[in-house]
Amino acid sequence: MKTLVLLRHAKSDGDNIHDADHDRGLSKRGEKDISEIALRLLKKDISPKILLSSSANRAVSTSKIFIENLGLSPDILKIEPQLYLAIPSDILSLIKKQESSTSELFIVGHNPGLTLLSNKLLPDFHLDNLPTTGIVAIRYTAKNWVELSPTRCSLLYHDFPKN
Repeated sequence: MKTLVLLRHAKSDGDNIHDADHDRGLSKRGEKDISEIALRLLKKDISPKILLSSSANRAVSTSKIFIENLGLSPDILKIEPQLYLAIPSDILSLIKKQESSTSELFIVGHNPGLTLLSNKLLPDFHLDNLPTTGIVAIRYTAKNWVELSPTRCSLLYHDFPKN
């Protein structure tokens, strides 16, 4: 059995209009929200073995703060440029390339891709919008990531900071 966690980056600092979208950092609220969600995940005993992050500054910053709050090695973080504003098929392609030995995989990325992927993998659980720092944890019943499909997925946990 495997766990896939989709984590939308924390709230960005949209006040700096001079930053390109890819370069935007996190707001103070975003940094606080990551700590809160990390603590909630610790209580659920959900922790990544590998964390794949979009290359956008806000996603990388989210990932690093998240890893620090969980007390994990920074070595689990892998920056994946193709996750920046990725569509569900691109995210799925990346997931399916992961080693079968990886039992818990986290993806830190963006909307609408993460919301759409969640809805695709969990047809009985519908999200209109995965909010910033929101997570969807999916239980996956297969030995290899390449077999990932809705028929093998079920909702394990869903949360977001204002929940």
